[in-house]
Amino acid sequence: MNSSNRPSGSTPSVSRRQFVQTASAAAGIVAMPSFIQAQRSAPPSGKLNIACIGVGGKGKSDVADAGRYGNVVALCDIDLKGDAAKTVANFPKARTFTDYRVMFDKMGSEIDAVTVSVPDHSHYPAAMMALERGKHVFVQKPLANTIWEARQLLLASREAGVVTQMGIQGHTFEGIRLLKEWLDAGAIGEVEKVRYWTNRPIWPQGVDVEWKSASRPADINWDVWQGTVTPERPYSPDLHPKKWRASWDYGCGALGDIGCHLFDAAFWALDLGMPDEVVAESRTDFTDQMAPSHSVIKYRFTRNRSGKKIKPVEFHWSDGALKPNVPEEMGPDGELHEEFGQIITGSKGKIYSPSGYCETLRLIPESAMRAFDRPAKSLPRVKGGPIKEWIDSIHAGKQPGANFEYAARLTEVVLLGNLAVRLGKPIKWNSDTMSVVGAPEADSMIKRAYRDGWSFKEYKA
Repeated sequence: MNSSNRPSGSTPSVSRRQFVQTASAAAGIVAMPSFIQAQRSAPPSGKLNIACIGVGGKGKSDVADAGRYGNVVALCDIDLKGDAAKTVANFPKARTFTDYRVMFDKMGSEIDAVTVSVPDHSHYPAAMMALERGKHVFVQKPLANTIWEARQLLLASREAGVVTQMGIQGHTFEGIRLLKEWLDAGAIGEVEKVRYWTNRPIWPQGVDVEWKSASRPADINWDVWQGTVTPERPYSPDLHPKKWRASWDYGCGALGDIGCHLFDAAFWALDLGMPDEVVAESRTDFTDQMAPSHSVIKYRFTRNRSGKKIKPVEFHWSDGALKPNVPEEMGPDGELHEEFGQIITGSKGKIYSPSGYCETLRLIPESAMRAFDRPAKSLPRVKGGPIKEWIDSIHAGKQPGANFEYAARLTEVVLLGNLAVRLGKPIKWNSDTMSVVGAPEADSMIKRAYRDGWSFKEYKA
């Protein structure tokens, strides 16, 4: 699977020195060197030729968006007659595949950009194959389901010099920009704590979950679905198409599902670095294969992205429908959103957002909201969702907001919570070496063992 020998017609890679991305603190968008614009091979229509990997589930809407703004020329899914069938019918001119390796071999020179909307464990191999062929890449969140893979995708994207985006739609919304503008204006003073909650998992998760094997339907490419993961397992309808999120191998549990969405706004607005310590305060039973049904996790940040010391900020997460107490500022009849939400506490007040993507912001109590003199809008707004922003950025020669420079860091933070859960003790993280200080047993959780034929070139920082 090491694809360092590129197929004819693919875009050549460039050195990291030629392409250094520096995220803007304001909008996360950077100018792109002119050589990238010259590399683009857009067809005469001016639209990009896009291949979509994973076209059922979340992939259905991702492909639909790609089709609005580009030419969808290839559809790849291990189960084209399952949930993907409607997408296939909607794009009759696109060639279909059940193996993206075959797709790249047959159509590599015809593809400009790739969307990846598959289970978490397959984000890395699918995206890596695209990057090593010089394709612009959109990957659903989380960027990968191990920290090592997220870092590798970042390094590979730098070498490829392409436009990247992770699918966290909230990063394109108004709310994330309002939050930063409000915080910068001192609406609640210095941020001290962000309290998050979610009803995830809304799928079976915990020690009682089992994977029952069954005869594999002839139309399902189980080898590609399993991808990099070892040991090899027989086909199971309990894994495909819906229940893989509960697994450490294939998903990332509740935190991996919604953590990138919920953490995004405050992590970006505060320009946070890596946490000093991550603690799993409580969790239900789990196994080497299955994530717990409930967990409570606390992160502590004392430095920003550039390494400068800041007043400590705490992220406090709970899943399994474990909600915090209703803040007294919401009054006796106040209620918190059942599905998910966040409360941002500062030295002078609080902001409540009853959503997963920071769409709605309210200072609490309501009297504080009414008295708030809202600052002028100072940050650029995004028109359209993450796929449109990504495609627009390719044409403009810029990076979108959730490019891999940002997405890899956010994914790393999220996955550290899972490490704390699995290790069962407070962890101190060395991001430079990608290791938990004093816990070598974490190494196999940070970087998985790979199936034969599914390894790639290892990129160095």
